[in-house]
Order: sequence, then structure tokens, then C-alpha cells
Amino acid sequence: MKLDVISLDGKKAGSIDLEDGIFGLDPRADLIQRMVRYQLAKRQAGTHKVKNRDEISRTGTKMFKQKGTGRARHGSARVSQFRGGGRAFGPVVRSHAHDLPKKVRALALKHALSTKAKASELIIVENVELKDAKTKALSGTLSKLGLSSALVIDGAEVNGNFKLAARNIPHLDVLPVQGINVYDILRREKLVLTRAAVDALKERLK
Repeated sequence: MKLDVISLDGKKAGSIDLEDGIFGLDPRADLIQRMVRYQLAKRQAGTHKVKNRDEISRTGTKMFKQKGTGRARHGSARVSQFRGGGRAFGPVVRSHAHDLPKKVRALALKHALSTKAKASELIIVENVELKDAKTKALSGTLSKLGLSSALVIDGAEVNGNFKLAARNIPHLDVLPVQGINVYDILRREKLVLTRAAVDALKERLK
């Protein structure tokens, strides 16, 4: 697959050959869905907590005699039937993460990249280097390129000025190539890769 490469000012800067095994697959929604579930489950804090009956500060002495009162046979004031009692089967602190094989995760990333390429939502730029960290100037540049919602992936390190200029622009995410992931790819309309990012992905996913 061959795509044109552009510069940030919108001018053509050559072309690039993309690996069909990474950008030319027939996207599988089931793999992408499994990866998104994996990511969202792993990022859950899992810090929700309620008190169960063992943690309630109340007497455990039998409230009244077993028979003869005409009432139910209660034994403790800490049970969930009473106001202020412990919660039955309530949430506890835990991890929501589940396992997903490394090969499946890598394949899901390939399918997410192929999804963007197939939908013509993939843009390759020469680089994202800026002389000045000016948010207003960068916002105007991105508007000319039609990037109102985009994920920008640079090489091993993101250009400092570009990172500073982009951080106050809504619906624009900037990541180094190590941070590329399926969820962030799908949540933005366009995917913007630099030449360095494409080379790094080729080495990582070949």
C-alpha cells in the first residue's frame, strides 16, 4: 500500500510504502472489541468499597429470645436486613484486569491501524517539528489540514514544541510510538503518523 506523505503546512513531501501485513488487513471487529475491553478493564481503579457485616461496629449479641415474641428469629444487629447493617455481597477493592495473549494484542493493533487505512482516515506526515510552541499557530495549521479530532503519533520522542503547543487543543492527542494503542486510535477521527512512527511500527509489528 502506497500513501502520500505531507508536511505540516499541507505540501506534498513524497510517498511511503506501508506494510500490507500491518495496514492492509481486513479489519476484524471481534479482535478490536476484545482489546478495547482489555484496556478499559485494566484502567479501572477498582477502589469502590462498602462495609460488610464483619466491619460494622455493632453488637453481635442475640437481640431477643428465639421463641415467643412473634417476630423473626434475628441473631445479630449487624446483618443487612437492618438500617446501618453491613451490605450483603457489596463491592470490594479489587483489580478488574483480565488477561489477553500478547499475540492477540499485537494483532488487534494491526487491525485498528488497518481500520483507519481502509476508511481513508490515516495521514502520514514527514515530521511534527515546530520552531515555536504556539498553540494558536498549530491550531490554525491543523484546521487547514482538516484535523478537528486526531491522534498524532511521533517517533521515540515527541517534539517538545509540538507537545507544548498541542496540549491545550481539544480532541487532539499526542503520543510517542511506544504509547500507541487501540482505544486511542479508535476514539479519534483521524490517525496521524510521522515517518519515524511508521518505521518504528514496522520494526515492532513485523
